[in-house]
Amino acid sequence: MTSLWLDGREPIRSDSLEGDSYDDVVVGAGLTGLMTALLLSRSGRGVVVLEAREVGAVTTGNTTGKLSLLQGTKYTRLTSRHPESLVRAYVEANLEGQQWLLRYCEEHDVPVQRRPAVTYAPDDAQGLKAARDEHEAATAAGLGVRWADELDVPFPHRGGTVLEDQAQLDPMDVLEALVESVRAEGGRIVTGARVQHVSRLGSPTVRLEDGRSIRCEHVILATGTPILDRGLYFAKLEPGRSYALAYDYPDAPELMMLSASGPTRSVRDAPATSGRALLIGGDGHVVGRTRSERAHLNRLRDWTAEYFPGAVETHHWSAQDYTSHDGVPYVGGMPRSFGKVYVATGYAKWGLTNGVAAALDITAQILDGRLRWADRIHHRVTRPRSALEPVRMNAGVAASGLQHILDAALRSRPETPPKEGTGEVGRSGVVPVGVSTVNGRTCAVQALCTHLGGVLAWNDAEKSWDCPLHGSRFSPTGEVLEGPATRALPRREPDGTTT
Repeated sequence: MTSLWLDGREPIRSDSLEGDSYDDVVVGAGLTGLMTALLLSRSGRGVVVLEAREVGAVTTGNTTGKLSLLQGTKYTRLTSRHPESLVRAYVEANLEGQQWLLRYCEEHDVPVQRRPAVTYAPDDAQGLKAARDEHEAATAAGLGVRWADELDVPFPHRGGTVLEDQAQLDPMDVLEALVESVRAEGGRIVTGARVQHVSRLGSPTVRLEDGRSIRCEHVILATGTPILDRGLYFAKLEPGRSYALAYDYPDAPELMMLSASGPTRSVRDAPATSGRALLIGGDGHVVGRTRSERAHLNRLRDWTAEYFPGAVETHHWSAQDYTSHDGVPYVGGMPRSFGKVYVATGYAKWGLTNGVAAALDITAQILDGRLRWADRIHHRVTRPRSALEPVRMNAGVAASGLQHILDAALRSRPETPPKEGTGEVGRSGVVPVGVSTVNGRTCAVQALCTHLGGVLAWNDAEKSWDCPLHGSRFSPTGEVLEGPATRALPRREPDGTTT
């Protein structure tokens, strides 16, 4: 599964890690990490970006590339949990992030397409109410939305709220430009460098998987979900996985659309070598908590075939993002880090605007600056409704974790290799073992997440082991694909012993 944006691109070359001391270490080479690195480098600080995989390998390189202030039903949810002043601060933060990135794209010849953004009502009463509610909430938040009863699309709907002059882009175009800008300012970008630990006392020391250590003044964790557990963010975030498909389709609507009620459907067009592409996304779920990830993709395929006949699929992929307990991203100093470690997470799939805002916010904090909207967001008070959300989230974690433990306990480790493209979990003694066959190769791993020990589930769309607790993901051979885990799964021999 390779996204439209990543397909055919050569991985961005890695710099060497020179020396063992920098002013700032940024962990993660997505939009937030590279933006933060650029801003800090411009101020004259010595910055290195450490990326465990490749630039854009995780969320940024797999987004749908919408740079929009209208964000589905975001403002309905925010308004139900926060006062108007905080909702407006969120809008101001996203506006500053959007406008900064648009200026950057113009200055660096990054292609951008201007499009209306639409939160549309599916053809039912529930969808109409949800879209109308969002229209009212967005208006109250200060967005200049208008209501349209009819939209120029082939699928059933009851209109939607429209925000003109929003933008869409290829996120990898942006990352490639940012890499050049960071390097031009003296920053370094090192790929294949997985961070596993940051010291607690004094100036931070960052330890890599290969044993190298780096001393610094500040660490910025721009890793989707924080890879350090000190702030217990894993207990306040819900990891979601959603899906996208790209099609050759010359008549793709020139709108950026998102349904106001489920099942979620996202629609946008994109430039393509053959003319224009159609992107269809949605049908998300909590990571590791579905019977079949492939079924989610197939539902999107069926919907596209019904309403866009003749569309030819060229790519399919999925992305992971995290939603905070109160709907507002967590950005700032990690608790008990004494101003040395910063985090940015909880964008809830709107990372192109929120990611830039987070970089501006963190940079201002490190450089002793001030952003009015950031002050308001940092000092938000958790209301009762939001306070109960972690309880709901962690009840789901507990229930899912128990179910996977019981399922593994009731099955013995498979005696014969699974069919191609499949994986199974069963007991080897008392230890859950995952066995999979991918591209003709059968591998066995200890099927316990190296973060907090959740029993893993097989992802039949991406051929990976996914943790239903906090969203860590591993390759069939056990390498970490996404955190909060930072250590690979122990490999197992065919007889069940650890390698």
